[in-house]
Amino acid sequence: MNWDDFINYELFELGTFKLLVGNLLIGIFVCTITILVVSLLKRAILKPRFIIDKIDEKRRMTFYLITKYVIWMISFFILLEVIGVKITPLLLGSTALLVGLGLGLQNIFKDFISGLFLLFEGTIKIGDIIAVDGEKGKVVEINLRSSEILTQDDVTIIIPNSRFIVEKVINWSHDTNAVRFQVRVSLAYSSDVELVFKCLEEAMAENKEVLNKPKSFVRFSDFGESALNFDMIFWSNNTFRIDDVKSDLRRAVYGKLNESGLSIPFPQRDINIKGMEQMVNFKEDSVKN
Repeated sequence: MNWDDFINYELFELGTFKLLVGNLLIGIFVCTITILVVSLLKRAILKPRFIIDKIDEKRRMTFYLITKYVIWMISFFILLEVIGVKITPLLLGSTALLVGLGLGLQNIFKDFISGLFLLFEGTIKIGDIIAVDGEKGKVVEINLRSSEILTQDDVTIIIPNSRFIVEKVINWSHDTNAVRFQVRVSLAYSSDVELVFKCLEEAMAENKEVLNKPKSFVRFSDFGESALNFDMIFWSNNTFRIDDVKSDLRRAVYGKLNESGLSIPFPQRDINIKGMEQMVNFKEDSVKN
């Protein structure tokens, strides 16, 4: 068998469609080229040089995902043409089927369209710290139908994309990684306020997870019922593990307060029991009698 006979060898026939060895080889070649192009594109976008490194990493990932889906869609249509499948008759003949699928799988189509909106709008990107339905986590994957969220307990939650469109979502790191946080500290009324400020500012300055810019500061927030209330205001990039950062700050503050002789007060209450005075007087009269 010569080369011409080999590439024109008919593998199978279905109606007017015939799959030839040559067409199959070209299809495999198209898929291989597509995989290589997508791989090179990922390396060029996610490991940038020169101009594209001015774009932040989250937006580069979004751009890569959009480009990948577009390339695979174009490659799919080229593959159909190469193996001999006519796209126009196929679309016309499957219109009724697509309508039926649309009605039966409308939630899936809604999630699919929502995924496209997420990718093109960029309101939620891979690496963002978000809160949805009371769950806070990091976006680790955005697919066309659903997205994966890694919680602070290292649990992966798969959320349909439509929920990001129709429900309220808090994005802690939408425009910047630096997010503002606060830790409240309550001290006794006898405390030296200036010394308190010094201890709290030192604790924030010594913590590596607290950013120097914007500069952290201490606020004398209120005269509490049993204590003076102070707020430690700071910015950090470690939004995902911020509870650990706050824990380290509280531990450092507690040590500095003890060294400085400052105390955290216990709640104080004056309790008056109605009728107690009459009971005492009654007992005293009974003893006298």
